[in-house]
Amino acid sequence: MASAAEQMAANLNLGAFGKATDLHKRIWFTLGALIVFRLGTYIPVPGVDAAVMAHLMTQNGSGILGMFNMFTGGALGRMTIFALNILPYISASIIIQLMTSTIPALEALKKEGDSGRMKITQYTRYLTVLIAGVQAYGISMSLERVKTALGPAVIDPGFFFVFTSVVTLVGGTMFVMWLGEQITSRGIGNGSSLIIFAGIIANMPIAIANILELGSTGALSTLFIITFFVAGVALFAFIVFMERAQRRILVQYPKRQVGQKVYGGESTHIPLKVNVSGVMPPIFASSLLVIPATFVGFSKGGPEWLQAAAHLLSRGQPLYMLLFATLIAVFAFVWAAISFNPEDTAENLKKNGGFIPGIRPGANTAKYFDTVLTRLTAIGAVYLTVVCLLPDFVLSNYSLPFYFGGTSLLIIVSVTMDTVSQVQSHMLAHQYEGLIRKNRGKSRK
Repeated sequence: MASAAEQMAANLNLGAFGKATDLHKRIWFTLGALIVFRLGTYIPVPGVDAAVMAHLMTQNGSGILGMFNMFTGGALGRMTIFALNILPYISASIIIQLMTSTIPALEALKKEGDSGRMKITQYTRYLTVLIAGVQAYGISMSLERVKTALGPAVIDPGFFFVFTSVVTLVGGTMFVMWLGEQITSRGIGNGSSLIIFAGIIANMPIAIANILELGSTGALSTLFIITFFVAGVALFAFIVFMERAQRRILVQYPKRQVGQKVYGGESTHIPLKVNVSGVMPPIFASSLLVIPATFVGFSKGGPEWLQAAAHLLSRGQPLYMLLFATLIAVFAFVWAAISFNPEDTAENLKKNGGFIPGIRPGANTAKYFDTVLTRLTAIGAVYLTVVCLLPDFVLSNYSLPFYFGGTSLLIIVSVTMDTVSQVQSHMLAHQYEGLIRKNRGKSRK
């Protein structure tokens, strides 16, 4: 029999959505923040020739630099104030989370509650400034050395250009970071993921138009284009299936007698997703790979070893695929360990009298959780690696846009599902508040 919460979730409709005024405000705030972000991706950095940057991105767009440009919503190719996007903040979050798991002082700070989390957030912001500053300086120095057939990329190179570009790029990153935090707290969904999602979706129509244009010119056959879109729909369905797949661990609570009444004796389950880490490992892996690849990509025409590195880091190359797959697998296990603590879960079950049938409470239960989590994470890591790399390998042979790659499709599906889930949660909360108000009114009467 379905629970009351499941029955309410099944009854959600447009009428309930229309009455949720707080949800409307959150959605409009999110849309407004994303519009502000998209406007910022068109404000250029002073001193950079836009035509040269477009020519440079055309030459290097097939490599990992093209993936970075995809995550920034085209801001890097236009060299705008949001060229670094929110990736330095994501890189800083990775480092802080890893340090929190290994450094006892930071781990104790995390357990202090809101005050501890605020300090960790502050440390993350400081590290974001440092990473963004290093990246901005590297990009500025690399752009000063760029010379193409259209001329140099920087109109007036020198200290003043480097200083202004570093300040502009770091300031843009901090604004995007602040915007993402505001979306998370005052809007709907995860702000960082939605910003990357908005950049990908904004350029998707252009990518579709380019593929159709290749078909009209005869560069791609009609059969290939139809097969490509059918395979894309199938990949969407597979991602949705894997993101919703979960392992339910049965938990039993014993019966207890209080006076003449018997309580408990009910069973429930703990759901563990097959892909516990979600979309974060591919984003983390991409954010780390683009740090050295950005400098390499902007150094075309430099030393031979840099040109060789740029070739090895291009899409479809063995080194790129090996590094990307390794980082995805590593971050999948790291994120799973951060998200779910077997010892704490087993201890909470033991305190509440719950147990897994056939497993002794305490250490054995924690070991069982750890075994199940390891197996699920291994399956999830393989799934993420295949989804992110196999389409990119196929697309690289046909020089198709990154926007149809596995990473972009995974981000689109995961962020959409997470946002819809949060919308449903807000609608459920609104219905619960309505029921509470009705009950209070009846009791007063």
